[in-house]
Amino acid sequence: MKKKVILAYSGGLDTSVILKWLINKGYEVICFIADVGQEEDLKVAEEKASAIGARKVLIVNLQEEFVEDYIFPSLKAHAVYEGKYLLGTALARPLIAAKLVEAAMKENTTCFAHGATGKGNDQVRFELTILKHIPHAEIISPWRDPEFLSQFSGRTDLLNYAKNHNIPVASTLEKPYSIDENLMHTSYEGGRLEDPAYTPQEEMFKRTASLKNTPDKELKIAIEFQCGKPITVEEIESGKKVIGSLELFKYLNEVGGTHGIGRMDLVESRFVGMKIRGVYETPAGTILLKAHLDLEGITLDREVMVLKESLAPKIAQIIYNGFWFSPEMDFLMAAINQSQKNVTGKVFLTLYKGNVMITGRSSPHSLYQLQLASMDEIGGYDQTDAKGFIKLNALRLMTKKETTHG
Repeated sequence: MKKKVILAYSGGLDTSVILKWLINKGYEVICFIADVGQEEDLKVAEEKASAIGARKVLIVNLQEEFVEDYIFPSLKAHAVYEGKYLLGTALARPLIAAKLVEAAMKENTTCFAHGATGKGNDQVRFELTILKHIPHAEIISPWRDPEFLSQFSGRTDLLNYAKNHNIPVASTLEKPYSIDENLMHTSYEGGRLEDPAYTPQEEMFKRTASLKNTPDKELKIAIEFQCGKPITVEEIESGKKVIGSLELFKYLNEVGGTHGIGRMDLVESRFVGMKIRGVYETPAGTILLKAHLDLEGITLDREVMVLKESLAPKIAQIIYNGFWFSPEMDFLMAAINQSQKNVTGKVFLTLYKGNVMITGRSSPHSLYQLQLASMDEIGGYDQTDAKGFIKLNALRLMTKKETTHG
């Protein structure tokens, strides 16, 4: 009997070539397609895989789970890698890999394959998740296989192979950059983008409008959160209300993209050690992050906020490096979830010309007290107390001996 392998299949150039390569090596290949909101016809990908020779093609809709269990927890933690990247690809990979494991168990195999490059992060993200759930798994990574590498040195060889084997692909030699797309973002890398000084052309962008083509009228919305999770979005002028995690996230992607919100061009540090240039479009994530940050300003204790924000870079690094299913992630997210118990309320925003402007907020758990904060009344605060407070804080400054060096 042929050895059965389950392949994480996207329908793109790499995985289509890998599918044919595995079949030619004598494997029985099951293709697993994860629907995480990519703007692609997955039926076409299914038909392509079958035409190439896959024994079975599995398509699993993971959109709701992706938003609820991966995107929202990341945004609650304010996980932004190196202060810029909202982790769209990094968030999708552990979900896809976990579902790949579930599918493999049903298909009675522990042999996996993926198309992640040996220079990138995705190989780590996929394989850490697989090995977490199946420690004895066999993982075929063609881009680390000497035989595969002797045949394919890059995208040109892949394109030529696809042509010779009648494999239809969308990539061309003239437009070779790599695109990854899901509900959270669209990302671009490779090709001319490998020159960090190169300015991306406007026609590259799929999700966000150029600022010169955005509406001249601002859009005012209110986002309601419950325990740190967004639950509704309302248009102030029309009264239109969007309810449900997936629905509101798609809505914010649409209006955010229309208003040119969420573009980011950066050079980041890959886990394997190299720098890489990436361009990202993350409309809904950008809007929700800013709204959530603002709501915490009125609902979180000062010292809790300091501690929480100190954890954010570490959580972002954990997600980026592929350790979503790790003890440290469980530990830190327990702290994040504890902090969100009172992060409930509404944030009012204006979207305009690439900007997300906060215009107000309200919460039943607000720590803001008008009488204490007001400049127009004393309100239970004895201002004369501030004299002693300042003096005590100044004590160590006043007693410190300044040294001079001759």
